[in-house]
Amino acid sequence: MKDKHLRLEAIKIIISSREIGSQDEILQELLKEGFTLTQATLSRDLKQLKVAKAASMNGNYVYVLPNDTMYKRSTSVKPVKEMMQTTGLLNIRFSGNIGVIKTRPGYASSMAFDIDMENIPYIIGTVAGDDTILLVLEEGAPKETVRRQIQALI
Repeated sequence: MKDKHLRLEAIKIIISSREIGSQDEILQELLKEGFTLTQATLSRDLKQLKVAKAASMNGNYVYVLPNDTMYKRSTSVKPVKEMMQTTGLLNIRFSGNIGVIKTRPGYASSMAFDIDMENIPYIIGTVAGDDTILLVLEEGAPKETVRRQIQALI
C-alpha cells in the first residue's frame, strides 16, 4: 500500500485537474494510479483535505479544494504519476523587494511554511494563497541567490 501522503497528493492532483462529481470517480482514478482504498478511507481523506463540492461553470457539482471554487482547470490533463514527479513550483518573479512564486493549486501554503521554517537569508516573510506566494525580501537582496535557495529547498 502506498504512503498516505502520496495518496493525499494524488487526490489533490485529481481534483485539481479534472471535474470530478463523485467519490466513486475519485476511487476509480486512484485505482488507475495504483492506490487501493475503501470509500470510507477516501471520505476521511477528503475531510482532512477540506474538499467541498461546488457548482462548476456547466452547473454540475464537482469536488474542489479549499479556496479553489473558481479554479480554472487545465485543458490538457497529464497523468497523475507524471504530475507527482514534479514539484508544485511553477515560477518565481521579482519586482523591487517583492517576489511572487506561482505554484500548482493547493501547494502555496505548504511551500510558504517550508520557506518560513528554513529561515532563508534575505527573505523577511511570506504570505500564501492557494497557488501564489508573496515573498517580502530585504532591500537589495540578490534575487538570483534567493531564487537558487528556494529552488534548492523545493
